[in-house]
Amino acid sequence: MAPPSTDGIPSKTIGTQSNEINYQDRHAVRVIVQREANDNIIIIHVKKGNYYKLPGGGVEGDEDYQLAAEREVLEETGCKASIDTKCIGVVEEWRNDLHQTSYCYIGNVTDDSGRPELTEDEVLDGLEHEWAPVQDALQKLKGIKPTSELGIYIQERDTFLLETFLAL
Repeated sequence: MAPPSTDGIPSKTIGTQSNEINYQDRHAVRVIVQREANDNIIIIHVKKGNYYKLPGGGVEGDEDYQLAAEREVLEETGCKASIDTKCIGVVEEWRNDLHQTSYCYIGNVTDDSGRPELTEDEVLDGLEHEWAPVQDALQKLKGIKPTSELGIYIQERDTFLLETFLAL
């Protein structure tokens, strides 16, 4: 499936493209998952690398982007979420040999089993999701000191996306 239209949507580029590198293209989704009843959103703490991130991950094949967002939220948090159709922000990353474009959506929890379906790598990385008020989540994202290059990229990406959400 084609990526969503990004006309007029806030965007950010992290890293610099080099003509000397053959990049692997990857499309991904990020989701700001909220509860209708309050101001809390989900953030995920990744112990290995010491950083926080928004739920999300890669779009598989010709998968619909909203369906990819629903799947990633369920896998990483155990929550079923209704995903808004409008993309609210885009981040393009040039990292090592990866060219990744992340599309951010807003999701509202419809059911919370609290039982994530993490991959073996995610378990080894120590992923744990938590609920936090939006401003607290932003402070956690910005205030932690990642110990990996990946964590530094994710911190910059997800801080931008959460600040974009707060500006809506």
